[in-house]
Amino acid sequence: MRVLLIEDEASLRQVLKINLELESYEVIEAEDGLDAKTKVENEHFDIILLDLMLPHINGMDLLEMIRINNDKIPVIITSAKDTSSDRIKGLKTGADDYITKPFEIEELLLRMEKLLQRTVPANSQNVDLESFVFGDKSVNFRTFKGTHGQKSFDLSTKEIQLLKLLIGRKNEVVSRHDILKQVWGYDVFPSTRTIDNFIASLRKRFESDPKHPEYILSVRGIGYKFQFNPE
Repeated sequence: MRVLLIEDEASLRQVLKINLELESYEVIEAEDGLDAKTKVENEHFDIILLDLMLPHINGMDLLEMIRINNDKIPVIITSAKDTSSDRIKGLKTGADDYITKPFEIEELLLRMEKLLQRTVPANSQNVDLESFVFGDKSVNFRTFKGTHGQKSFDLSTKEIQLLKLLIGRKNEVVSRHDILKQVWGYDVFPSTRTIDNFIASLRKRFESDPKHPEYILSVRGIGYKFQFNPE
């Protein structure tokens, strides 16, 4: 699991990083709000540990920014602010949990584990498809071949992975976050515009009218859906 550790105090950040890595987490550090914002926008994380008192962008404002684009990633606030009003504000803003400093590492690890167990989607596993036919189109996931009527063409690895994800979860909205995570993996993500370009390419190949798609649909502000309702 990949953790974004947002903490401006270097000594505490180092202690947390060491302990998390001992538990087999991959830890990416951010020492201020601006650095964290850049990382959140360009990389995938399974969970975020968020300090509130940060330089440049404070933790609460950063949390609001995170939630605008991603309402699913677990966020645990780690803060010295320990009043009930601070906790309530943090949870109302979108945090999944709130732990006050100083805290026991074991307690933090347990809270992380519980959150991750709840938030891993049941449908995130790879779907074992060999081929799929829709209308007069087809895609073969093993040979990387597609057809549309009498035309046949080769598909790239990313095109195959993207189609497999969408078709495997047909009639379900797949967020851009999930697409980036499952197709591009855990490396630094391309921009979400890259996904749009891949979708446009697939529509040119598989849609009779790419400007008015029948199968590969956009869901504004969220992601895409492969619409398929055989009669």
